[in-house]
Amino acid sequence: MNKKMLLSLIDKEVKVDRGGPESRVGKLLAVQDDHFTLLGAEDGIIYYNTQHIKSLTINTKNQSQLGLDIPKGFDYIKADDFKGVLGKLALRWVKINRGGPETLEGVMDFVDDDYITIVSNEEIVRISLFHIRNISYGVKLEVPKAANANVSVNNQAKEKNSKNDSKKDSE
Repeated sequence: MNKKMLLSLIDKEVKVDRGGPESRVGKLLAVQDDHFTLLGAEDGIIYYNTQHIKSLTINTKNQSQLGLDIPKGFDYIKADDFKGVLGKLALRWVKINRGGPETLEGVMDFVDDDYITIVSNEEIVRISLFHIRNISYGVKLEVPKAANANVSVNNQAKEKNSKNDSKKDSE
Protein backbone atom coordinates (compact mmCIF):
# COMPACT_ATOMS: atom_id res chain seq x y z
CA MET A 1 0.00 0.00 0.00
CA ASN A 2 1.12 3.50 -0.81
CA LYS A 3 2.07 5.45 2.34
CA LYS A 4 0.89 8.78 0.90
CA MET A 5 -2.57 7.34 0.17
CA LEU A 6 -2.74 5.74 3.62
CA LEU A 7 -1.82 9.04 5.29
CA SER A 8 -4.84 10.65 3.61
CA LEU A 9 -7.08 8.15 5.44
CA ILE A 10 -5.88 8.84 8.99
CA ASP A 11 -8.79 9.39 11.43
CA LYS A 12 -11.22 7.83 8.95
CA GLU A 13 -13.07 4.57 9.36
CA VAL A 14 -11.83 2.01 6.86
CA LYS A 15 -12.44 -1.63 6.07
CA VAL A 16 -9.26 -3.63 5.67
CA ASP A 17 -9.61 -6.24 2.93
CA ARG A 18 -13.02 -6.97 1.42
CA GLY A 19 -13.88 -10.07 3.39
CA GLY A 20 -12.56 -13.20 4.98
CA PRO A 21 -11.09 -13.85 8.40
CA GLU A 22 -8.55 -10.99 8.28
CA SER A 23 -11.08 -8.30 7.29
CA ARG A 24 -11.78 -5.67 9.95
CA VAL A 25 -13.42 -2.25 10.18
CA GLY A 26 -11.89 0.47 12.33
CA LYS A 27 -10.42 3.93 12.61
CA LEU A 28 -7.00 4.39 11.02
CA LEU A 29 -4.79 5.88 13.74
CA ALA A 30 -1.26 5.94 12.31
CA VAL A 31 0.74 5.05 9.20
CA GLN A 32 4.40 4.11 8.87
CA ASP A 33 6.43 2.83 5.90
CA ASP A 34 5.67 -0.86 6.44
CA HIS A 35 2.60 -0.94 8.73
CA PHE A 36 -0.45 0.94 9.91
CA THR A 37 -2.41 1.04 13.14
CA LEU A 38 -6.16 0.44 13.24
CA LEU A 39 -8.53 0.86 16.19
CA GLY A 40 -11.43 -1.58 15.94
CA ALA A 41 -14.53 -1.72 18.12
CA GLU A 42 -14.13 -5.40 19.01
CA ASP A 43 -10.40 -6.04 18.60
CA GLY A 44 -8.86 -2.86 19.97
CA ILE A 45 -5.51 -1.84 18.47
CA ILE A 46 -4.40 -3.91 15.46
CA TYR A 47 -1.10 -3.42 13.64
CA TYR A 48 -1.27 -4.45 9.98
CA ASN A 49 1.80 -5.33 7.94
CA THR A 50 1.11 -3.40 4.71
CA GLN A 51 2.73 -5.96 2.41
CA HIS A 52 -0.20 -8.31 3.11
CA ILE A 53 -3.06 -5.82 2.58
CA LYS A 54 -5.13 -6.39 -0.55
CA SER A 55 -7.58 -3.47 -0.23
CA LEU A 56 -8.88 -0.63 1.93
CA THR A 57 -12.46 0.60 1.64
CA ILE A 58 -14.03 3.77 2.97
CA ASN A 59 -17.78 4.27 3.12
CA THR A 60 -18.26 7.80 1.77
CA LYS A 61 -21.96 7.96 2.69
CA ASN A 62 -21.83 6.82 6.30
CA GLN A 63 -18.36 7.63 7.65
CA SER A 64 -19.01 7.10 11.37
CA GLN A 65 -20.55 3.65 11.71
CA LEU A 66 -18.52 2.58 14.74
CA GLY A 67 -19.00 5.66 16.91
CA LEU A 68 -15.46 5.38 18.29
CA ASP A 69 -14.49 8.41 20.31
CA ILE A 70 -10.84 8.33 21.27
CA PRO A 71 -10.45 9.78 24.76
CA LYS A 72 -7.70 12.24 25.63
CA GLY A 73 -4.63 10.48 26.87
CA PHE A 74 -5.44 7.26 24.97
CA ASP A 75 -2.07 5.68 24.30
CA TYR A 76 -0.88 2.75 22.25
CA ILE A 77 2.46 1.37 21.11
CA LYS A 78 4.15 3.34 18.33
CA ALA A 79 7.27 2.41 16.38
CA ASP A 80 8.95 3.39 13.11
CA ASP A 81 8.69 -0.10 11.64
CA PHE A 82 6.72 -3.32 12.10
CA LYS A 83 9.64 -5.11 13.75
CA GLY A 84 9.85 -2.23 16.25
CA VAL A 85 6.17 -2.73 17.13
CA LEU A 86 6.84 -6.44 17.65
CA GLY A 87 9.80 -5.65 19.90
CA LYS A 88 7.66 -3.39 22.09
CA LEU A 89 5.05 -6.14 22.43
CA ALA A 90 7.51 -8.53 24.08
CA LEU A 91 6.12 -10.17 27.23
CA ARG A 92 2.53 -9.14 26.39
CA TRP A 93 -0.48 -11.25 25.49
CA VAL A 94 -0.94 -10.90 21.72
CA LYS A 95 -3.12 -12.26 18.96
CA ILE A 96 -1.49 -12.85 15.59
CA ASN A 97 -3.31 -13.13 12.26
CA ARG A 98 -6.92 -12.36 13.24
CA GLY A 99 -8.66 -15.33 11.66
CA GLY A 100 -8.32 -18.60 9.88
CA PRO A 101 -6.01 -21.51 10.61
CA GLU A 102 -2.95 -19.30 11.24
CA THR A 103 -4.47 -17.46 14.23
CA LEU A 104 -2.35 -17.69 17.33
CA GLU A 105 -2.72 -16.21 20.82
CA GLY A 106 -0.16 -16.22 23.58
CA VAL A 107 2.63 -14.31 25.25
CA MET A 108 5.25 -12.94 22.89
CA ASP A 109 8.56 -14.02 24.32
CA PHE A 110 11.26 -13.06 21.84
CA VAL A 111 11.74 -11.03 18.65
CA ASP A 112 14.60 -11.82 16.29
CA ASP A 113 15.50 -10.48 12.83
CA ASP A 114 13.69 -13.39 11.15
CA TYR A 115 11.09 -14.71 13.61
CA ILE A 116 9.20 -14.20 16.86
CA THR A 117 8.58 -16.69 19.62
CA ILE A 118 5.12 -17.06 21.18
CA VAL A 119 4.36 -19.12 24.27
CA SER A 120 0.86 -20.54 23.77
CA ASN A 121 -0.49 -23.04 26.28
CA GLU A 122 2.30 -25.58 26.61
CA GLU A 123 3.85 -24.86 23.21
CA ILE A 124 6.65 -22.58 22.07
CA VAL A 125 5.85 -21.41 18.55
CA ARG A 126 8.25 -19.62 16.22
CA ILE A 127 6.69 -17.55 13.45
CA SER A 128 8.52 -16.00 10.52
CA LEU A 129 8.22 -12.18 10.55
CA PHE A 130 7.24 -12.28 6.87
CA HIS A 131 4.13 -14.35 7.63
CA ILE A 132 2.72 -12.07 10.32
CA ARG A 133 -0.17 -10.26 8.61
CA ASN A 134 -1.36 -8.44 11.72
CA ILE A 135 -0.98 -8.41 15.47
CA SER A 136 -2.97 -6.97 18.35
CA TYR A 137 -2.69 -6.75 22.11
CA GLY A 138 -5.11 -6.07 24.95
CA VAL A 139 -5.84 -2.33 24.51
CA LYS A 140 -9.54 -1.76 23.80
CA LEU A 141 -11.97 1.15 24.00
CA GLU A 142 -15.41 0.98 25.50
CA VAL A 143 -17.85 1.47 22.62
CA PRO A 144 -21.24 2.95 23.52
CA LYS A 145 -23.97 0.30 23.30
CA ALA A 146 -25.95 2.53 20.92
CA ALA A 147 -23.00 2.57 18.51
CA ASN A 148 -22.74 -1.23 18.63
CA ALA A 149 -26.48 -1.47 17.97
CA ASN A 150 -26.15 0.87 14.97
CA VAL A 151 -23.32 -1.20 13.52
CA SER A 152 -25.31 -4.40 14.05
CA VAL A 153 -28.45 -2.90 12.48
CA ASN A 154 -26.41 -1.54 9.54
CA ASN A 155 -24.75 -4.94 9.00
CA GLN A 156 -28.11 -6.76 9.15
CA ALA A 157 -29.62 -4.30 6.64
CA LYS A 158 -26.64 -4.77 4.28
CA GLU A 159 -26.96 -8.57 4.51
CA LYS A 160 -30.70 -8.40 3.80
CA ASN A 161 -30.14 -6.08 0.79
CA SER A 162 -27.41 -8.35 -0.53
CA LYS A 163 -29.71 -11.41 -0.24
CA ASN A 164 -32.53 -9.52 -1.98
CA ASP A 165 -30.16 -8.48 -4.79
CA SER A 166 -29.04 -12.11 -5.19
CA LYS A 167 -32.65 -13.27 -5.46
CA LYS A 168 -33.41 -10.60 -8.08
CA ASP A 169 -30.34 -11.62 -10.11
CA SER A 170 -31.39 -15.26 -10.11
CA GLU A 171 -34.93 -14.49 -11.32
